[in-house]
Amino acid sequence: MQLTGLHHLTAVTARAADNAAFYTRALGLRLVKKTVNQDDVSAYHLFYADGLASPGSDITFFDWPAPPERRGANSISRTGLRVAGGLDWWRDHLAREGVRVAEPAMRDGRLTLDFEDPEGQRLSLVDDGGEGEAHPWAKSSVPAERQIRGLGPVRLSVAAPERTEAVLTDVLGMRFERGFDTPEGEVRVFAMGEGGPAAEVQVLKDASTPAGQGAGGVHHVAFRIPDVDYSAWADRLKSRRMPTSGPVDRYYFRSLYFREPNGILFEIATDGPGFTADEPLETLGQGLALPPFLESRRAEIEAGLKPL
Repeated sequence: MQLTGLHHLTAVTARAADNAAFYTRALGLRLVKKTVNQDDVSAYHLFYADGLASPGSDITFFDWPAPPERRGANSISRTGLRVAGGLDWWRDHLAREGVRVAEPAMRDGRLTLDFEDPEGQRLSLVDDGGEGEAHPWAKSSVPAERQIRGLGPVRLSVAAPERTEAVLTDVLGMRFERGFDTPEGEVRVFAMGEGGPAAEVQVLKDASTPAGQGAGGVHHVAFRIPDVDYSAWADRLKSRRMPTSGPVDRYYFRSLYFREPNGILFEIATDGPGFTADEPLETLGQGLALPPFLESRRAEIEAGLKPL
């Protein structure tokens, strides 16, 4: 029983329409689910992914009227998005879209391109060497061979890294693989499953003031498990005395939530049933999708949302 990689990452936007335009047009991702935050139905929950809405390719956003994130410690400070080379092409493409972008640079043995979205979320395109499966979207604004393949790695900046690392290894079963130096200090890399950037978490010691959640910041990161392992993971967290949400059925996947000792919210999520549970693959994201337990409130929910 082990985590197999990154499942999704959820961030915060205060400008849902602009967010959708950027992630679909500039980054070429597919809007695969337009739904609402199940705990706050006044807010959109937007999911962007590859052509098949594959687990591990989702970057998602809560639409909250929040001020900008106050950057600092105890936060998810950078999100990697995997591509199969072409970083010079991406640099020029993003510049044409008005994005401030760095020059490609080697980091941890992989060519990497740093940039920010319009609200300041820190992102990197990471050359994963084209390993593993890719599921391009035929209608993307980005050529198939250049499209984003999925998430990874994700960086945590924390005040007490040894406490976070203990949870990663002793509770979640990750393994320490290596460290590498950055201007901010040593980054330590922990891997899940078969490893590689789609299954890596980076940990950086950060002595600054704790971050304040807001637009352009990350809300939580989720790790993948096979559907059949869900109950076993619930039992494992209980046996390790980790305070958790208990089982949560999100309809498109089942989840377990808990905070690691520095306060970052972690989620363990099943690969299935997936986003085609209530929409055909061909028309994903085109209408407002609601799980069955919210369907009776559709008129009320739609009335409270601004069109994208």
